[in-house]
Amino acid sequence: MKVGIIVPYSWSYWGGVLEHAQNQAVALRELGVETRTIVGSDPPGRLTRILHPRSGRHDPPPEGVIAVGRSVIVPANDSLPNIILAPAVYPRLKRVLERERFDLIHVHEPMTPAIAVIALALARCTTVATFHASGNLGWMKVGVHLWGQLLDRLDARIAVSEQARASIARWKPGHYEIVPNGIVVPEQAEAAGRENKIVFIGRHDPRKGLLTLLKAWPDIHRRTGATLRVVGADPLSVRLLLARHRLHEAGLEVPGFLSEEALSAELASAKLLVAPSLGGESFGMVLTRAFASATPVVASDIPGYRDVFEERAGVAVPPGDHEALKQAVIGLLEDEPRREQMGAAARVIARERYDWRDIGRRLLSIYELAIEGRFDADAAAK
Repeated sequence: MKVGIIVPYSWSYWGGVLEHAQNQAVALRELGVETRTIVGSDPPGRLTRILHPRSGRHDPPPEGVIAVGRSVIVPANDSLPNIILAPAVYPRLKRVLERERFDLIHVHEPMTPAIAVIALALARCTTVATFHASGNLGWMKVGVHLWGQLLDRLDARIAVSEQARASIARWKPGHYEIVPNGIVVPEQAEAAGRENKIVFIGRHDPRKGLLTLLKAWPDIHRRTGATLRVVGADPLSVRLLLARHRLHEAGLEVPGFLSEEALSAELASAKLLVAPSLGGESFGMVLTRAFASATPVVASDIPGYRDVFEERAGVAVPPGDHEALKQAVIGLLEDEPRREQMGAAARVIARERYDWRDIGRRLLSIYELAIEGRFDADAAAK
């Protein structure tokens, strides 16, 4: 089987959907499936610096990843995704689909222009889609009328969580199989022996709640002496945020974008992951990634995280409440036995529910049903 994985964002800028697609390709290849990942890419140079205020990975995409156009920032769902809208996308994508002759394409966020929508319009093979976003999905007011009919071409629909399923089903009812985001679970990870640091992972989008953490940080650092590593956010944007709110940066480090290997190393050496998102999350992928590294979490109590969060693996706090966040972080950093116990429990959760090896097998089963035209019939029989 040959599968094309379609992602409507730029390879150059880290994000949860892109990470999902990368790991999906690896998991499928381990099962004997040939894959190509079709994305955007922003090479280094003056135009990229003009279009994008933050830095990313601008080296050429690796083998098996096909870039078809540049991206621009388009505000959506209280976030700032890098969406591919270059005019050249259509002819490039058309050539790729004709050349690769996929047995199946798997489109992520299929209502997002231009790559995802064009792929659905041009596909002459079995099509599967995964819906990641949750919330009001305001762009659907336009999209569902202009190209919503393309969803009728799907042979199987997947949502990463109940939140994501409910969000898209309001606009396009139907059966959506829930398949959570998978996690690459390291072979070894111990909760003990960690550096005195905590990690935040995310872009500098308001809904990620970084400001809440930064407001709590001076007291956390003063009380515990810990270091805060802000990963994935643009360093300049973080410095400007600190200056705008007159916040201290003692003990704060902002490495920006990190490779998959470096990010895994960060989590494996940290005492805590802090996820202070304010809302708009469909799935707590950042939480499950920490779980896989035996790292407990302090996370906002929001709908997108509740499907993943468990009290045995972390502490939940009200979103936007920097005082509650401060007390939760300090409480865990000052209680090492409790923190280690939570870390060990977190790893068990990751292995049992989110291991990409298991998720990959579930996807392959869905592909086989879709190719045979039995996906909806199988779902109705459950």
